[in-house]
Amino acid sequence: MEFFDINYLRELANDYVFPFAINLLLAILIFYGGRLVARLVVKAVGKLLERAKIEQSLTKFLCDLAYALLLAVVVIAALDRVGVKTTAAIAVIGAAGLAVGLALQGSLGNFAAGVMIILFKPYRLGDLVKLSGHTGNVEAISIFNTVLVTLDNRKIIIPNGNITGNTIENISTLGTIRVDMIFGIGYGEDIDKAKTILQDILRDDSRVLEDPAPCVAVSELAESSVNFVVRPFVHPDHYWDVMFDVTEQVKKRFDDNDISIPFPQRDIHVYNQKTGLKAA
Repeated sequence: MEFFDINYLRELANDYVFPFAINLLLAILIFYGGRLVARLVVKAVGKLLERAKIEQSLTKFLCDLAYALLLAVVVIAALDRVGVKTTAAIAVIGAAGLAVGLALQGSLGNFAAGVMIILFKPYRLGDLVKLSGHTGNVEAISIFNTVLVTLDNRKIIIPNGNITGNTIENISTLGTIRVDMIFGIGYGEDIDKAKTILQDILRDDSRVLEDPAPCVAVSELAESSVNFVVRPFVHPDHYWDVMFDVTEQVKKRFDDNDISIPFPQRDIHVYNQKTGLKAA
């Protein structure tokens, strides 16, 4: 019966129930108030990142990460208010974070590389690039990888860590690209005539840019031919079309003007072992 004594119950309530109820109420207020503050802070950070023209995918990821960290702090503060010992919990979370970090070391490296790519923008969506030995147009840039669509319509997914650790060749950055071609004519042909034909072919092609001016010049006196270098500048999207079409036009125009395109030739000398004479 003593257990139900009014004075005892009053002391129990004053010493334990009321303080715990007050701390629980404060913990709830800390949690909901802290969560509201975290959302406001993340929203403000998101607006700052948007004004800085940071990539949308990176902005979302950073905002989500910031919200998760702030919410973790709020939860720990709320638990501490109701008397939960959070020191051990923080130690466990830290150890778990370290273990996860070691397990995801490669992914974290790709993440860091993705942040660098998005911030410094060595290439953008739609650019024609050469990354890790693959050439194609950039279809997507994410935190962990970059997606290319090659010229023969294959999709290549490259981890960002492999990209930043190697040479990045952006073909689209300057807006033009040079097409390098070599055409040979026979030694008995008229060099000036052949050069004029090559220049006319480039001039008649509307895809060939006037500035920078294309180059047509004799580059080599080879074993079987006089070789011309033909170097027009075009937009990256026209690279292959110009190369194929110009090559076809060169063959047709040379045939129409009786200019031979030689194949490899060798002079053969036959010696007669008895007489010592030779015949060509």
